Amino acid sequence: MAALLLLLPNADRYTQKSEGSRSAKEHALNGGIRRYHVASVLCQRAKVAMSHFEPNEYINYEKLEKNINIVRKRLDRPLTLSEKIVYGHLDDPAKQEIERGKTYLRLRPDRVAMQDATAQMAMLQFISSGLPKVAVPSTIHCDHLIEAQSGGEKDLRRAKDINQEVYNFLSTAGAKYGVGFWKPGSGIIHQIILENYSYPGVMLIGTDSHTPNGGGLGGICIGVGGADAVDVMAGIPWELKCPKVIGVKLTGKLSGWSSPKDVILKVAGILTVKGGTGAIIEYHGPGVDSISCTGMATICNMGAEIGATTSVFPYNARMKKYLGKTGRADIAALADEFQQYLVPDAGCQYDQVIEINLSELKPHINGPFTPDLAHPVSDVGAVAEKEGWPVDIRVGLIGSCTNSSYEDMGRSAAVAKQALAHGLKCKSKFTITPGSEQIRATIERDGYAQILRDVGGLILANACGPCIGQWDRKDIKKGEKNTIVTSYNRNFTGRNDANPETHAFVTSPEIVTALSIAGTLKFNPETDFLTGADGKKFKLEAPDADELPKLVKGKCTTDHISAAGPWLKFRGHLDNISNNLLIGAINIENGKANSVRNALTQEFGPVPDTARYYKKMGVKWAVIGDENYGEGSSREHAALEPRHLGGRVIITKSFARIHETNLKKQGLLPLTFADPADYNKIHPVDKLSIVGLADFAPGKPLKCIIKHPNGRDVQHPIAKLNEGSSACGQGHKVTGAFTRAGREKQPF
Repeated sequence: MAALLLLLPNADRYTQKSEGSRSAKEHALNGGIRRYHVASVLCQRAKVAMSHFEPNEYINYEKLEKNINIVRKRLDRPLTLSEKIVYGHLDDPAKQEIERGKTYLRLRPDRVAMQDATAQMAMLQFISSGLPKVAVPSTIHCDHLIEAQSGGEKDLRRAKDINQEVYNFLSTAGAKYGVGFWKPGSGIIHQIILENYSYPGVMLIGTDSHTPNGGGLGGICIGVGGADAVDVMAGIPWELKCPKVIGVKLTGKLSGWSSPKDVILKVAGILTVKGGTGAIIEYHGPGVDSISCTGMATICNMGAEIGATTSVFPYNARMKKYLGKTGRADIAALADEFQQYLVPDAGCQYDQVIEINLSELKPHINGPFTPDLAHPVSDVGAVAEKEGWPVDIRVGLIGSCTNSSYEDMGRSAAVAKQALAHGLKCKSKFTITPGSEQIRATIERDGYAQILRDVGGLILANACGPCIGQWDRKDIKKGEKNTIVTSYNRNFTGRNDANPETHAFVTSPEIVTALSIAGTLKFNPETDFLTGADGKKFKLEAPDADELPKLVKGKCTTDHISAAGPWLKFRGHLDNISNNLLIGAINIENGKANSVRNALTQEFGPVPDTARYYKKMGVKWAVIGDENYGEGSSREHAALEPRHLGGRVIITKSFARIHETNLKKQGLLPLTFADPADYNKIHPVDKLSIVGLADFAPGKPLKCIIKHPNGRDVQHPIAKLNEGSSACGQGHKVTGAFTRAGREKQPF
């Protein structure tokens, strides 16, 4: 995607209107006395806590049932599972206007989860509200600030020392305001949620884009920015554009080297990184029952990579088994009673349907530089040679919130054990990230961890680590062309190690392990042979492992807008972290990263320096982007930073959902081109004015006057505000010059 950095001098301040809190309305239960009596008995009989850590917070399936029945009567049609859970959490189910892809819903989520990199700003905002306690159960998880360097224990000690002030603030603030606190080393937020907090039918919002992981346990779990989390913690209804529903029908059964990861890699190849935007991906069909609960979580987790609002699976026996194994058999029993509300209705309609036969699905590996560039593992070696990608693998990395379950570790260990039996170790460096302390301790107990060490693996801390750029990589120099394979969810340029020449591929943990043993992308474990230490050839057998112990055209992503990795240490200091604003983007005018023209001096300089100069001179500026602007992380700093440095307007062909909401919350005006082709009518040497802000409204086109260097003015109805009441604001005429930016040969 390309982007434009615009100057907007003398712009009036853009202000955002926000609605105050209002109490939820309670509606009388429809039906006769007998129905009311049964519901009351069920309520008494089925008083089950949401989690062991919150014994006085109960699951309220009765309210879900009541709201669903109200909406079903209004719509008079079968409902998808997504609709049941979403509409079941409406603030006012009797009066809420409901139209998929059009209306904005006011919802009452059950709980909130925050990771440490986003929780700081969210907690500061909540504290400023003056409220004594959070209105819904909420948790903080310390997983983002632990840098992978030497190994689990050493890295954890180092992180605690460096981030002591942050951890102290989050733990004490959590204790004061009733927010649960998971200390560093306890695990990755999404694995902790799956093990302890997600349940069938829950609506959970989290300040991390991979919150949809909880859909593997039948919940609607959605990534949001910190301001949205604060609204919910403060008891204010949360707004969400009524999502469309894309159905993915699964038939057949996974077998051999194919894994749940291959399902989402296949879907990503079909829908691309923006194909799920504004929609919930709902998996259904007989093939669902062949996938483990943690496998379903993997699929839902990586649904974020196709822009989906979230993803979800229907409640089934695999979920019941997982709940039982994680000490929540009482929740499973309650879910059994309300199962009709935790599965889709027969005959429900989807906006789009994709069918995948799991019996025919082959192992996939996607990349480099984008998670939707799909290849069968059997083809990737030849494609890499043709494209000039390095075929030798420098590092293989398994784990992350996407693939760090007990089952994932077991399947990887099964591959490693075969290599060890023939005297082989990994030719590539190999790292392992357990998803939680519970998983780490269990794989140690069951011998998986030692097998992975013996084959050459390094066990990292139970944290995000290299997946989000927290990796102090020493084996290459920056700018050195190389290939890594991971079981992570994202492989954007420089995301893992800040090296733009690292070609990152994503695949399943067992394929990562096999490729790390072979050391090359040209190895196909389904057909190729390895040579053992004794000189004899052997073939790896497809791995098998228990799903649970016997007793989870270019881009302008949030990583390009606000890089993570080493910058996360500044996340509590807005002015300091703003020095990473757009430094990952390539300027389409000069083909360089972090180099834009200062329209006042005509000199090229770093983006943050140029923005600070404009701010000092009283010049307001904006960014112009292509499609899916802000794709990726829920990182709120990607909206905070441009606002802090004087930005006022972002104009794009389209926005990623979470980032658009974050921009609105921070007072940046998010506009989209009325005609996407008008994007090409603006050039780096032009100046422009946006008129009509004094009385604009959602959906009402604004006029853009483009002033070319020859003095000719051209007027276009170029931009409009995306619909949604939370975006309302006011302003006056804005004018200015701009420079145009992009990424590689494509826009950012």
